[in-house]
Amino acid sequence: MSVKQYTLAEVAKHNKEDDAWIVVHDKVYNITPFLEGHPGGKRILLQVAGQDATKQFVQFHNLNAIPVLTKYKKLVVGEVKGVTPASQEDPESATFGNMIAFADPVWYQGWSTPFYKDSHRRLRAWARNLVETELMPYCFEWDTAGQVPKSVARKFGEVGFLAGLAGMTPWPSEYAPCPPPCGIKPEEWDVFHELVLGDELSRIGSAGIGASFSLGPSIALPPVVHFGSPQMKKKVVRDVLAGIKFIALAITEPHAGSDVASITTTATKSADGSHYILNGEKKWITNGVWADYFVVAARTGGPGMGGISLFLLERDGGALGPASTEGFASRPIKCQGNSGSGTAYLTMENVRVPAENIIGKLNNGFKCIMSNFNHERLGICVNAVRYARVCFEDAYKWAQVRRTFGQKLFDHGVIRNKLGHMARQIEATQAWLDFIVYQLSEIKDPQEAMIKLGGPLALLKAQCTVTLEYCAREATQILGGVGYTRGGQGERVERIYRDVRGMAIPGGSEEIMLDLGIRQAAKVSQLMGAKL
Repeated sequence: MSVKQYTLAEVAKHNKEDDAWIVVHDKVYNITPFLEGHPGGKRILLQVAGQDATKQFVQFHNLNAIPVLTKYKKLVVGEVKGVTPASQEDPESATFGNMIAFADPVWYQGWSTPFYKDSHRRLRAWARNLVETELMPYCFEWDTAGQVPKSVARKFGEVGFLAGLAGMTPWPSEYAPCPPPCGIKPEEWDVFHELVLGDELSRIGSAGIGASFSLGPSIALPPVVHFGSPQMKKKVVRDVLAGIKFIALAITEPHAGSDVASITTTATKSADGSHYILNGEKKWITNGVWADYFVVAARTGGPGMGGISLFLLERDGGALGPASTEGFASRPIKCQGNSGSGTAYLTMENVRVPAENIIGKLNNGFKCIMSNFNHERLGICVNAVRYARVCFEDAYKWAQVRRTFGQKLFDHGVIRNKLGHMARQIEATQAWLDFIVYQLSEIKDPQEAMIKLGGPLALLKAQCTVTLEYCAREATQILGGVGYTRGGQGERVERIYRDVRGMAIPGGSEEIMLDLGIRQAAKVSQLMGAKL
């Protein structure tokens, strides 16, 4: 269907309150029905009625204009005559994105890479289009409401996005609702494909919205996949990957966070041996407000790490046999950031769970949890590096349009200095992340991966979140008031600033990660025969 074209002279005729058109990025918009609903008032729009308002739009709207323009695409009536339509980017092109240095990983800008191939290039284009269409236009609305429609999970599930984040390589054809995207062969699916999905998802600049539908498959489902019974996997995995059901990881307690071995929730076997009776509390459980399934850590033995087991708890009592979730409750927790993630406080009072709902072996839950940490921390690292890039990108764009003391912000040396420090940290961190992901792809033995990469991943997690915190602060300084205001030009940076602690604390706080990384390195050094 051909798009109607207008000259600027024709657009200029529509300059009244009852007939107002504007041009933005060569698209012609009929803004008449939007005048009364414009957040800044109709007078601002009427001042540019009949004109090309691209400059004013860029000045007063989100630095990433896609959300606004996508949301109001129904107002488009045509294009400016004589403008060559923007061609679709070649999904296999060596270059991709806006070409702003450091706003995307360097392989997006044509740099040679040993890690990313044509399938990864196709996947990034597919993921970017999906995220920019289905998420970006609504992030501010969902963040403000603190809730994401459940239909989002279903959408991302049915196209295979959630299956791609579950840490399963090759592609989990047995459980996934569809084949891999973009014609990628199931046997070709690797950890770098998962990294691309996580990276592109994080461009929305919201930990909470992303976590609302992606965190369950990423951190709560793997214990079921790797240690659950065939019956359990058959019941749970496919529905979660399809976005039909939600699953939450319930480890942390009010008095036991990174110190998992100190949890106090108990699971006592019933007299007839058919059930375990759970009693205890869990806190800061992402997706806990609405999750259908919970992977619960509870004490079944003595103190310390050797007495912990994992259980699958089903909210509606269906479980894998006769059960009742009477005595189970969840309530939302208001946090500094992660809005929309459904963070919850759970209470369990004599909650009966069928004995066959144990995940793995009795009193072996700690090992299951530890094996899951590498994947959880990797996901946090991917998110944090992209959030840091978003901060750089939006600060850089603002520095090019904001003028102070007669010149662009970018022309002030102090601003370039800030951008330089942000860029060097982002690129160094990304290089380390890619290297660690490559090691994960090469090491096939999970036990070897835990021994070799547990420490480096802990240090990488600290590096990523420290980098993020630095970039969030410096970007906010560059953006000034717009970076302190919810919505508008600084929307993504303001939101990320609130989410920083939600990156730095979950999965192991920076302090504990740094200590763990060095302790693990010392142990590996001894195993390797280090001469000390």
